[in-house]
Amino acid sequence: MNDETNQEPTLVLGGTGKTGRRVVERLTARGLPVRIGSRSGEPRFDWEDRSTWDPVLEGVGSAYVCHYWDAMPGAAETMGSFAELAVERGVRRLVLLSGRGEQEAERAERAVRDSGAELTVLRATWFAQNFSEDYWRDLVRGNEVALPAGDTPEPFVDAGDIADVAVTALTDDRHVGQLYELTGPRLLTFADAVLDISRAVGREIRYVPISSEEFAAAAAEQGVPREVVEMLTFIFGAVLDGRNARLADGVQRALGREPRDFSDYARDAAAAGIWNPRATRAA
Repeated sequence: MNDETNQEPTLVLGGTGKTGRRVVERLTARGLPVRIGSRSGEPRFDWEDRSTWDPVLEGVGSAYVCHYWDAMPGAAETMGSFAELAVERGVRRLVLLSGRGEQEAERAERAVRDSGAELTVLRATWFAQNFSEDYWRDLVRGNEVALPAGDTPEPFVDAGDIADVAVTALTDDRHVGQLYELTGPRLLTFADAVLDISRAVGREIRYVPISSEEFAAAAAEQGVPREVVEMLTFIFGAVLDGRNARLADGVQRALGREPRDFSDYARDAAAAGIWNPRATRAA
């Protein structure tokens, strides 16, 4: 990007979430102006309230677009409308986080691409950080991770790698028009992932496969919002069928390095005390 564009704020939607927060940190570390797009931001942004779209786009030169519900029906129309408005308001570059192997997410990709923006698409698999920055963290703390994931392998990707690729795409013209499939370097079942975490924390943590119905009931009991339960249940049932059980080279192509391994993530998270059982009692 040119110097003028770099002086305009980059809008980071979901700027307090797993990937968005990391994108904000990296852009800020480079001394680049950032605007966080969230319900608690200023100006406020809400995908479901279109009156918040215009204010958050004012003066923006580029945007990281992340929609938590992009796998759900209707997301494509919403995201396409936002992208069209962004281009109308002078936003030149969009970097879109998308779900790998998700039909509705790919429809959203096409809708955003139709806006005519300079676009880079990042298709990501399950985040490693789901185990430490979501309610699954409490499952790990309780030494039993019960999920409807069976024994299907997944190439868990580190949220830091996603953020690194996103920032590179936002600031380097060479990535315009690219589609990067982002995975980790290994295929792991959920049982494998939990075993890596167990080894990192030095205590036994079990993975227990359960049905989607059991998962939904348990999550609701834990206070997980209904719409989140529905979305996760949908993804477990519709996407975790082996379609993503292969590695991709998106991190290598974009960054010229290997993606971070899940065991490295687990080691660092354990060292930070994220899965310490005492934290559950204190909460």
